[in-house]
Amino acid sequence: MDAFWIILTGSITAIACALAGTFLVLRKMSMLSDAISHAVLPGIVSAFLLTGSRTGFPVLIGAGSVGLLSSFLIEYLHKRGRVQSDASIGVTFTWLFALGIILISTMGGNIDIDPDCVLYGEIAYVPLDLFSIGNILIPQALISMGSVLLLTLIIIFIAFKELTISTFDPEHAQSIGINTTMWHYILMGCVSLITVAAFDAVGAIIVVALFTAPPSAALLLSSRLSHVLILASLFGVIAAIAGYFLAIWMNGSIAGAMALITGIEVLCAIIISRVKFQLHSLAKQKMIEI
Repeated sequence: MDAFWIILTGSITAIACALAGTFLVLRKMSMLSDAISHAVLPGIVSAFLLTGSRTGFPVLIGAGSVGLLSSFLIEYLHKRGRVQSDASIGVTFTWLFALGIILISTMGGNIDIDPDCVLYGEIAYVPLDLFSIGNILIPQALISMGSVLLLTLIIIFIAFKELTISTFDPEHAQSIGINTTMWHYILMGCVSLITVAAFDAVGAIIVVALFTAPPSAALLLSSRLSHVLILASLFGVIAAIAGYFLAIWMNGSIAGAMALITGIEVLCAIIISRVKFQLHSLAKQKMIEI
């Protein structure tokens, strides 16, 4: 049963990351997930100091707020401060992550939080933290990730048109009355919530791989957004399942094995896309000869 909960939690996390990550990759903002995953640490620490809890709604609010703050700072440094986009991301996440480390070190014994646990997580511990619903015991991580995935699906379903147009052609989106700034920050808020919900289960580092690799692989195989979202989600689930069994076989880290599988998926997608291109070129050449 433990294996089922681990795989299910990993799959739900992967789907949520893949859906939001597709829009990040298309907007050329994939490393923003890395920035937010590091930047949420001071929010987690602040929530713990105020409530004494390392999990639950207070931590979600605290870390999510700092995640949104980081996206505001990145945009401000880039647009108002005239700092390069990649540099603004690097400056913001290192500054906020350093602030979180300082808070932990200065508070000493008052904070029972290990930065390594936040970053690397351990999905194998998911079945140990259970929540009772009637006679059924369900992992806390599964409930939180399931809630965030549901919210992500609702946002994409309701605002698919707005997100799509503002992603591919923001100027046109503004000309037809779409508030691109609002949808940008809604997407950033969604990314922040996914990151915060996932850090306790799988760690923030693997979340970066799930945000970037499955969408990148899907975009190599399809140019239609709806198909890309489905493919990216499928690749995420495959990574969760294959990563678990690979980790068991190797007696290694499950999160690390999941990240490894996502890299293999991208490599396979590159090979398949190259083969498709070569076959298309040959078919086109034969048509010309005829």
